[in-house]
Amino acid sequence: QFLFVATFSTFLLCCVEYDILFANQPVNHTHPGGGRGGGGRPFVPERTKVTLPDAILPAGECAESIQANSGIIFLLVMAAIFWLYRLVKVFYSLLGYWEIRSFYTKALKIPSAQLCNCSWQEVQARLISLHREQQLCVHRRELTELDIHHRILRFKNYLVALVNKSLLPVRFRLPLLGRGVFLTQGLKYNLELLLFWGPGSFFQGKWNLQPQYKRAGARLELARRLERSLLLLGVANLLLCPFILVWQGLYAFFSYTEALKREPGSLGARRWSLYGRLYLRHFNELDHELQTRLSRGYKPAAKYTNSFANPLLAVVARHVGFFAGSVLAVLIALTVYDEDVLTVQHILTAITLLGLVVTLARAFIPDEHLVWCPEQLLQCVLAHIHYMPDHWQGNAHKAETREELAQLFQYKAVFILEELLSPIVTPFLLIFALRAKALEIVDFFRNFSVEVVGVGDICSFAQLDIRHHGNPQWLSQGRTEAPADRQAADGKTELSLVHFALANPRWQPPPESSLFIGHLKEKVQQEATQAQRLLAEGPLATSLLSDEGPPGAGVSGRP
Repeated sequence: QFLFVATFSTFLLCCVEYDILFANQPVNHTHPGGGRGGGGRPFVPERTKVTLPDAILPAGECAESIQANSGIIFLLVMAAIFWLYRLVKVFYSLLGYWEIRSFYTKALKIPSAQLCNCSWQEVQARLISLHREQQLCVHRRELTELDIHHRILRFKNYLVALVNKSLLPVRFRLPLLGRGVFLTQGLKYNLELLLFWGPGSFFQGKWNLQPQYKRAGARLELARRLERSLLLLGVANLLLCPFILVWQGLYAFFSYTEALKREPGSLGARRWSLYGRLYLRHFNELDHELQTRLSRGYKPAAKYTNSFANPLLAVVARHVGFFAGSVLAVLIALTVYDEDVLTVQHILTAITLLGLVVTLARAFIPDEHLVWCPEQLLQCVLAHIHYMPDHWQGNAHKAETREELAQLFQYKAVFILEELLSPIVTPFLLIFALRAKALEIVDFFRNFSVEVVGVGDICSFAQLDIRHHGNPQWLSQGRTEAPADRQAADGKTELSLVHFALANPRWQPPPESSLFIGHLKEKVQQEATQAQRLLAEGPLATSLLSDEGPPGAGVSGRP
């Protein structure tokens, strides 16, 4: 895609005669075969329709046009360097994938043809069985499901914990716009480069934290070093900003323009934001597990966000949709009657824009059969996403709650706009906002890293130990000794423990965690019994609980 975008953009800039394409300059075609026709009469040039080959320069002229433009040559050289870097990276990735394939087929005895239909639990069971036979990990006699997840999700668990402890400065209050969240692919890439695998990162290799980051006496010097690294990385992003901005703009244009013309309402669809995926992710939750859970929550979340309607805006949208639809209907009728209407200047543009206006207007008109029950809809969302701030409870009807959910479940148009602005905003976040957090980040990696024999250094939250990281408000009262600064927010430890135990039923949790899970099962059974008794009381209760699922379907550990 990168090679195509770079080549096609150069072709459009240097090899197309737009005066001929837009018919601002006439094109004369003459009959072949000499200067005179039969009877000694000269050929008379004929004015014909412009074709695409008429507007494209010959190869020689195109090459000369490119060579004469030093700016284009510089951009092509930069693109070629980046493409070669990506090519080398892809080559090494393919070698790694070949090793993985060989391991699956030869060691785990799973043929390639069966991988598509093989569950992760089966792969994990074969891996544990193979370890018992061949001792894959020298320093551990027994390999557990938790060890495997620690190896796979080492860096992602750290990112989830950083978001959970609010150490990444991605939440802002903007003038006129209120509270917002800004986390893009570019910013995430810079964070991972800085913390995990780039030159000067916190880790040596893929396994161990550098020794100096484990010593409290070196925290100030390490914080100053991190500040310098952030400054250099921010300046590098600032210098590369024009090139990244051009690439982002071209890629967005080629990716979304056709979809926008074909389906104008696609930009009004929603998607789980990058910040939302980190905020809602459990510790030790694999990518496919997270994607499955959020996909199940997509429809309930869309129903909840769409249930809010502005009556005044709906009235305006109805009238605008009526006017635009009326004009569009006339233009479509005229084109059906005579297709030559399409040759009228800007008529096709008008039809496209009117269709876009009609689609956007419909998005603001609520469904006439919509039932307003925000609390129940939000509980249906909670049943899948598992996390929500405390102040959402009882406030599902408020616009502030919907706006906060929209930060996790954003419009696709907002996602595209953020990615386009990312090359401009990211350098300033690195230089100013993130540098102010340098000491806190260094302290976080020292305080919340633990070395596991045979696994390496991991985030201590990923151990799912409620005794050291539990929250008393989440049914862990009496089972946790964690001070407030070592507790995971929003019951992340407890909910991650429950999710991992359900996804890996053969895993044996620590004693405190086993007691917590047993207590939670008892409470769930009590609530289920109460719900059945309520449903049996009569048709009124059945009517109240008939939509999407019973209230309280979400996982909530609060008494």
